Amino acid sequence: MGSEPREVRMMAGADGDKAFRDQLCQVLRGGMAFTSVADALADFPTDKRGISAKGVPYTPWQLLEHMRIAQWDILEFSRNPRHESPDWPDGYWPDDRAPAAADAWDRSVRTLLDDLKALQDLVRDPHNDLHAPLPHGDGQTLAREALLAAHHTAYHLGQFILLRRLLGCWPPRK
Repeated sequence: MGSEPREVRMMAGADGDKAFRDQLCQVLRGGMAFTSVADALADFPTDKRGISAKGVPYTPWQLLEHMRIAQWDILEFSRNPRHESPDWPDGYWPDDRAPAAADAWDRSVRTLLDDLKALQDLVRDPHNDLHAPLPHGDGQTLAREALLAAHHTAYHLGQFILLRRLLGCWPPRK
């Protein structure tokens, strides 16, 4: 849709724009063709948060934090022209293999989900042009950033679920 001339996109009208925004939010939320972020992270055992499986270079904590940091960076870039991204790659991966405090895992999950909602709110807002280049970027659009966040999170969510399987804690307890 973004490669079509603006006149063609405008002809779709408000209904088409709303439908596209709704679809982007569904992709961000997940749960259609893959497990949602909330479901994948649910009920993760405390004793397994800082360990990894054989041959896996990261722990569940490091993977959760990486998803949170990357999504936060995309969100902030999308809404804040003064945002400065962390250094790549070190700024996107925590050094600690386990949460430093008992409640750090829950805070990280909550922040990831809150930032996901904030990104969906940006996408849903009809005042935000999904296809206009962000003034502070080099061609990025809000639609592109939303798709980037969805794709990045889905990629690492698959790794997270595989890691849960290898650690013997998938599916989540019901």
